[in-house]
Amino acid sequence: MPEPVYRAAIVAGKLVFAALGLRVRVEGAERLPASGPVILASNHVSFPDFLFLGDALLPTRRRVRFLCRADIWDSPVARAMEAMRHVPVDRAAPAAAYLQARGLLREGEVVCAFPEAGISAAYVVRALMPGAVALARETGAPLLPVTVWGGQRLWPQRRTADGPFPRPTPSRGRLVDVRVHAPLPVARDADLTEVTRRLGHVLQDGLESVQRLPGHRPRAGEPAPWYPAHLGGDAVERTASYALDAMPRWAVAPTWGPGSLV
Repeated sequence: MPEPVYRAAIVAGKLVFAALGLRVRVEGAERLPASGPVILASNHVSFPDFLFLGDALLPTRRRVRFLCRADIWDSPVARAMEAMRHVPVDRAAPAAAYLQARGLLREGEVVCAFPEAGISAAYVVRALMPGAVALARETGAPLLPVTVWGGQRLWPQRRTADGPFPRPTPSRGRLVDVRVHAPLPVARDADLTEVTRRLGHVLQDGLESVQRLPGHRPRAGEPAPWYPAHLGGDAVERTASYALDAMPRWAVAPTWGPGSLV
């Protein structure tokens, strides 16, 4: 189906990536089925993560419909977001986003959720919303965990609750890694909390495996507020980040990573 707005966004993104000398390296894209409904559940480390994921999956020739913050629809790009069939998520009332995502899956679309519903200042997978698992349980669509890392060097998270959102820090030659992991089984009678916890462990393990790669580690003596403290960086400590993460009451608390709540 022709999607001129989506095509134009892809071209614009490629031009920006080329201007920045940005490399998006992908592993596991072949795990994405060639047709039929799919749920991608990605960790979230930078505001433009959806651009990196979309670029990484272009060779599959499948369009991805992203669940994004509802306030983006209050900006000048609202009409483009609608045309690309992305889904606005109101964290205070997420039911409408769930229903819209379910409808897309029933049409055979690829839907990508960021279950953390935000970015942790610790760059460790934070509490997860159970919606992605619930969609997989209800629709039977395969649930593929996805790791993304590297975008925080271009647009980091703020370090204090009352601080302003950081501005982009475009630097040439950055590397972003995207890894698509094996499908996570979700039975029709699955316990949402239990499977969401399994998803959290997969996302955290996948994130740390990429964070430890030589191309992503800080140099000796380099200040690294963009790298997790438990791996030797200068990001906010995991336990301190809980005061900044604003977890919704229905989110599943972490049993994964350093300083877990459970």
